[in-house]
Parts: sequence; C-alpha cells; structure tokens
Amino acid sequence: MSRRLAIGIDIGGTKVAGGVVDESGVIVHRTRRDTPHRSTSPSVVEDTIVESVEELLCQVEPGDVVAVGIGAAGFVAEDRATVVFAPHLSWRNEPLREALSQRIDLPITVDNDANAAAWAEATFGAARGESHVVVITLGTGIGGALIIDGKVQRGRYGIAGEFGHMQIMPGGVRCECGNRGCWEQYASGNALVREARAMIEAGSPVVADLLSRLRGDANGLTGPFITEAAREGDATARELLADIGEWLGVGLANLASAFDPGLFVIGGGVSAADEMLIGPAREAFRRQLPGRGYRPEARIVRAVLGSDAGLIGAAELARAGH
Repeated sequence: MSRRLAIGIDIGGTKVAGGVVDESGVIVHRTRRDTPHRSTSPSVVEDTIVESVEELLCQVEPGDVVAVGIGAAGFVAEDRATVVFAPHLSWRNEPLREALSQRIDLPITVDNDANAAAWAEATFGAARGESHVVVITLGTGIGGALIIDGKVQRGRYGIAGEFGHMQIMPGGVRCECGNRGCWEQYASGNALVREARAMIEAGSPVVADLLSRLRGDANGLTGPFITEAAREGDATARELLADIGEWLGVGLANLASAFDPGLFVIGGGVSAADEMLIGPAREAFRRQLPGRGYRPEARIVRAVLGSDAGLIGAAELARAGH
C-alpha cells in the first residue's frame, strides 16, 4: 500500500531546502542547495527546485508522493500559483506553478514561505490549539502569517502577512521592496549584521572583542556568528541582539493592535538567539502595547520546528490541497 507522502520545498534568500514529509510532519528524506543569485534568470531558481524534487523522488517508492508544495519568499497571488514579487529573488509576476508543472508530474501548490511555516507550527508545533495566531519568521528579512480559526488568512489578493514591510521609521533605511523604514530593516538578520558592521567601520572600541573573534576580517560577520558570540558572553553581540529584539517588540505591539492574537510565534534563523532576542522583544511589546495593563496580552514564544517549518508546512498544504 502506498504512503501519502508530500514533498516540501522552502525557497529563501540564501538556501533552497527540501524534504519528503509524512502525515505526522516528520521529514523522512531531505536535501539542500544554495539559492541562485537573484540577478540571474528566474529559470535558474526553477532548475534548482526541479533538481531538489527529482533527488527526493529517487529516495521513495513510486506513487508514494502525492503532491509537491513550494514555499516561496515573496508575494504569492490569490491563485497560489504566481509569485507577484520577491524582494530577495528575481521573480516578478512569475507563473511558478505553471513553469514547474511542465517539468514535475505531480500536483503543485505554491504559497508564501511564512504561510507555510505558520501552517506547520499550527498543525505540528508551537501554535497547536490556539485559534488566533500571528507567526513571524526572522531571516534575511521578515516574513509573517496570520491564522484565524484554523485557516491561513491570505487577504483579497493573496499578499496578507507581509508584516516585514510595515513602515515603522518614516524616511528610514531603504528596503529592497522600494520603500524606506520597513520593519525588516530594523528587526531581521540583515539588520543585525548591518548594525554590527557599522560599529566595526566606525572603529568603536566596544566591538574589539567581536572583531578579534573574526581575526580582523569583518567579511566573516553573519547572524549565526553574532548569535554564537552572544551565547559565549560577548557583550556587544548581546547588545546587538537586544536592539533587534526591541524593534521586534515594537512591531509586535503594532500587530496586536491590528489583529489581537492570543499568540505570537517567532521563527526563522534569527530566532535561534532565543531569550537573548525574545526577552527584549517581550519587554518592548509590553511597553508599546496600547491599553497596556487593561487588556489581555498575547504570549510570545519561539517556534519549535526551527528551520524545517517552511518545508514541512509547504508539504502539508500541498497534501491537504491534493
């Protein structure tokens, strides 16, 4: 008897992660490739997706996989087939499902990567049992998703949940979406690294220990490097994470005003900093929350599925659609 497996592909700004996922949300086979540079043709990214799917299909029995789900880091239209705009990729009104369907002989579902991650956390992870959830994914940028009464809320045009592009600083840092002062320019992995590099370039003595860890080469500075330094007690790294966390809390307070969720789930690579990030976020959230002291406060927790959430959710959405 064949199994009802599904393949999930999570396309981010730096990596394309794929996996074969069973009905319990367990990844039974996986693959990973670097995301082709965004300046190249969209077909290069599609080649990478097809290669990943083909590799995974070779790991299972014929007929066991019933569908393929794609979680894309971009604005996905209401048809759940077209990537309207991807700030960190080369897709512009890209008919992704159609292009892939010509090369993959399985039903294909396309969704925003944060929607996919949120669905995974709601089905198998930190948001199980909660009716009103906002999921925030902190990575290269900021993704987001809203789940109400067991349904992903995609909006009229399919683009709901792009919270990273809320403007929180008029005239602020330029964002790849074209605007200035977007939330993701202050509370993402890119923001973390940018602020650390700014301190190094300014010659600040407080960053000397961090720079020594890099052996004087600031090109090696990454979000995971800063998080690891913070875990090992580097004061500047901890300060940088606290700053990012404070901006995170400000944005969450805005979202609480708009959606009044019972739970915020914080995922994505930057969430690996855990309480060094989420602790300051909770404090800022409480300070900024309108009506504070007179209203219930949403809980703020870290996602439990980690970097696998996107591919697990993409697979589960595809299986449910099939």
